[in-house]
Amino acid sequence: MSTAVGDAPRPADERPGGARGSRRPVDPRLWRYSAAARGYLVLTVALSIVNVAMVIVSALMIGRVLGGVIVDDATDLGRWSTELVVLATAVGVRVLGTWLQSRFAHRSATRVVAELKGEVLGVATRLRPRELDPRRDEIATVLTRGIDGLVPYLTGYLPALVLAATLTPATLAVITFQDLTSAAIIFVTLPLIPIFMILIGLLTRGKAAKTLTAMTTLSSQLLDLLAGLPTLRALGREQGPARQVRELGDAHRRTTMSALRVAFLSSMVLELLATLCVALVAVSIGLRLVYGGMELEAGIVALILAPEVYLPLRMVGTQFHAAEDGMAAASRAFAVIDTDRPDDAADGAVLVDAAGARIEFDGIDVPSRHGPAPRGLTGALEPGAVTVLTGPNGSGKSTAVQALLGLVEPERGEVRVAGTAVSSLDRSAWWAQVAWLPQHPVLVPGTLDENLRLIGEVVDLEQSCAATGFGEVLAELPDGWNTRVGSGGTGLSLGQRQRLALTRVLATRRPVLVLDEPTAHLDDASERTVLDSLRSLAAAGRTVVVVGHRPTVLAAADRVIEVSADVA
Repeated sequence: MSTAVGDAPRPADERPGGARGSRRPVDPRLWRYSAAARGYLVLTVALSIVNVAMVIVSALMIGRVLGGVIVDDATDLGRWSTELVVLATAVGVRVLGTWLQSRFAHRSATRVVAELKGEVLGVATRLRPRELDPRRDEIATVLTRGIDGLVPYLTGYLPALVLAATLTPATLAVITFQDLTSAAIIFVTLPLIPIFMILIGLLTRGKAAKTLTAMTTLSSQLLDLLAGLPTLRALGREQGPARQVRELGDAHRRTTMSALRVAFLSSMVLELLATLCVALVAVSIGLRLVYGGMELEAGIVALILAPEVYLPLRMVGTQFHAAEDGMAAASRAFAVIDTDRPDDAADGAVLVDAAGARIEFDGIDVPSRHGPAPRGLTGALEPGAVTVLTGPNGSGKSTAVQALLGLVEPERGEVRVAGTAVSSLDRSAWWAQVAWLPQHPVLVPGTLDENLRLIGEVVDLEQSCAATGFGEVLAELPDGWNTRVGSGGTGLSLGQRQRLALTRVLATRRPVLVLDEPTAHLDDASERTVLDSLRSLAAAGRTVVVVGHRPTVLAAADRVIEVSADVA
């Protein structure tokens, strides 16, 4: 579809709530936009509480049994049957909880990603072309690759974060009751891990955003290259973009390897720090046990629980970098979802019969980057006539067509169909009566026949193929209408795509035909035939609107409307 380029929105990391504006560990928009995320959060918290309880129970039972066996020399296991049963149950419940967490984490993460992709895709389809065009590459990257990085966040980082909020304070409280000295050592050393995490975070700030930006640039360049490869091959320039693509690939590799290098180093630092902190507790307990300064059972419990105090924070630090890419992409996804404006996208409800209806431009101004284009456009599109919208490049001809279709809202003035403003029309019913040929025709993966019938019932197919010259194209294809094409018509040349899209418009029953540069990529003979066909359709009562500036197109018009970005 043809789109007009307006003011590009600010990047996500420069908007409130964007990648830079959202540095909280848990973005509340995740729970607002995904029901699966809310359910998964509840399950994670519940399983974490159970896990914390089982860790504490296991430590207490192990301390009681080992303390009794060593101090009292009570080797009869029957005496400790109750403690052993409780210990076995606690271990079993903890294993079951860990299995459930792992099992449902990946399923829930997949559902959350699917829901967010659906939200982003839904908003993207509701965005007007002027808003969508500057963000097309960003949205495509977020949907195809970026937002999948949320899976490590949901399966690793979020459970670690919940454990840090539950397991760490609970185990520290138990240690305090068992051994105040060990609790004091942990209380002093524990803040060192968050401090180092903050320092590492300052070091890695922006690396995830840079990685996503590099991936977006590389993806958009590759997509453009693939789309234009047939043209480049026809011109013998297919090797031209190789150096640029190689440089983009190297830039993506460097940013990715830089992020991985910092992630590995930060994990090593956190592991070393946590090991040294636990070693301080162990040395303190060992010395006091040797000199009789504490009971063995309390020492065992404190020694078992000490690593559990540091473990969640170590997991948070380890998982942070794995989740950072996903959260950066999610922030951009949320920025897209937040742009949805239901009030602006509200559909009208008025139904009109476009057959024989007069269409009017009444002084419309449509804002663009360099001022209104078109500006003050006034004119009437009569049924039974060919009307050509002409003007210099950038004057807003294609934008005027989009205003006619209701894809953009004029800043001033209005477009009316049978006296009813387009903004008040039921868009689906209005579009069902219009056959539109944009500058870049839409072709979907499938057969030529499936692409032909995208806009409904087909009539006078042979006559339409003869008018556009697509019959000659079919004669060269062994499978005819069953020939399969890729996305955007891959497999056909630019001229063949134009002929197919033009055939689709000419073969429709719809009463309003809107064609943007319909004779582009056609030879002179085919152009004359197409223009004669348009005049025949207009003579049959259709409303034919053509955007063009070639002399042959202007000569075929019954009425010419000048489109200008300046006041007429």
